[in-house]
Order: sequence, then C-alpha cells, then structure tokens
Amino acid sequence: MCGRYAASARPDELIEAFDVDEDHTDEPARSVLKNPQSPPAGEPDWNMAPSKQALVVLTRRPRGTGGTDGADEEAVPARQLRMLTWGLVPAWSKDVSTGLRMTNARAESVLGKGAFAKAALSRRCLVPADGWYEWQVSPTAVDAKGKPRKQPFFIHRADGAPVAFAGLYEFWRDRELPEGDPAAWLTTFTIITTAADPGMDRIHDRQPLVLEPAQWEHWLDPDEKDPGYVQGVLEFAAPGRFEAHPVSRAVGATRNNGPALVEPVPESELEGVVDPMTGEVVGA
Repeated sequence: MCGRYAASARPDELIEAFDVDEDHTDEPARSVLKNPQSPPAGEPDWNMAPSKQALVVLTRRPRGTGGTDGADEEAVPARQLRMLTWGLVPAWSKDVSTGLRMTNARAESVLGKGAFAKAALSRRCLVPADGWYEWQVSPTAVDAKGKPRKQPFFIHRADGAPVAFAGLYEFWRDRELPEGDPAAWLTTFTIITTAADPGMDRIHDRQPLVLEPAQWEHWLDPDEKDPGYVQGVLEFAAPGRFEAHPVSRAVGATRNNGPALVEPVPESELEGVVDPMTGEVVGA
C-alpha cells in the first residue's frame, strides 16, 4: 500500500519537471477536511496523507458546457497541474466517505473493478512526489504492548529524480448543492500499487507503480483507451530504481511535518530492523 508520501516541490517546479501546459492550482477546489490543511495545499508537504489535497498532473480538454466533467470533445487536450483530494470517490457514491477506502488501487485488479475501470481507460494521472513512506514489521523486536515493532522507511529514486506515481482521478457531484456552485464538484485521485521490487519487499510487499518520463505522455492521454495498453503499463516493473533508509517514527503522526521526516535515523536508534539491501537485521 501507499499511505503516506513526501511532496516538497512547488507548483512552478512541477510545471517545469512535468512539462505542464496549464496551471490550475489557483482555482477553488473543494476539500473534505474539517480543519484547514496543514501545510496549506500546494505548499511543500513531507507527510502527505489521505484526504489532503495534493498536486496532480493530468491531461484534459477544456470544459464545455457540461460542468466540471463536461469536457469539450473538439478541443485539444492540455497537460494540467491541479489540486485534487487523495482518496478516490466514484461518481456513483452517495457521499465522500468512500474515498477513505480508495486511496490505493491494486494494479492487478484495476481494469476489473467498477470503482476504477472507467477511470483507468480515460482518467489517468501522475502524482508527483519525492518518495514514499512504508512501515517494516520487525521479525525480532516488539513494542511495549508485545506487538512486532514497526519501523518507517523513506523510499525514493536512487538517481534523485522526481517520483511519478501512476494514478487515476474521478469527479463526484454533490447533488445537495445547486448547479453552478463550485463546491458541488469534488475531484479525487487514487495511487496505483503493484508488487514491491526485490529488496523493497523486505520493507513491504507492495509499492506505488512509478512510471518513467517516456511513459508519461501516453499514460496521460485521455484518447488512449485501449485496455491492452493500460494493462501493459499496469504490469510495468523496473527493479533497481529505488533506495530506502529508516526514518523517524514521527512520520506516523500526521501533525508532524518538515524535511527532517525524510532524514535517516542513526543506526543506534534501530531495533530489529531488516536492511532492505542485505537482509541483515540491524539493532537486534
């Protein structure tokens, strides 16, 4: 799974890195949070969590006259940077609570699930990140309650390049709000996950599906609706791209933020942690 990630790039940096045509991050976007997002949406966030608004790249035609989801089919698609809520809410959902259960979509079943199938064929996106967090269950150490100790790791590209998670997005219409009210529409996304690479599977058996720049254009193309193409991308794997290191347990609390969360913790603070590269237990 992928339940937390770090995203420190600002909109102007992502516009350049992802060759974005249109910046829509200043447009009003409905939030599902009860309290103001912290850090504010669009600002560097080293502890991005479900239900927050995040920067997402997608390719879409301009709106026609059919509302948020009424794209002008005759217009030329443009690559856009937008603010979307993490946790996909299908169009048929009765309320937004569905999104809490759909922060991830398994690559193996995306095309066969009603909540994701249509989006997989026409509403695909990229989720920019520095890397993601995953928790490793210790094979030897236990916590104060006698349960296996969990150590968070930060996983990132070894070459230092931005990470681009494969994602899907969806529009949801709040029928209790009147036509024309911007808050009537909620745009959400999910991150696709796949089997973890060798080595990374010593941390967790799943990881986000990370795409290479050469794949971005076709993945984002709303006119590329061939299930065979989509299935091929869902099966993509390129082991050896990632590095991982243990980080502070502070990342477990969403109130904590800042670049210190991705910094390695000293080996002296580790207890029963498996080195993902060697398989050796550190701090046994």
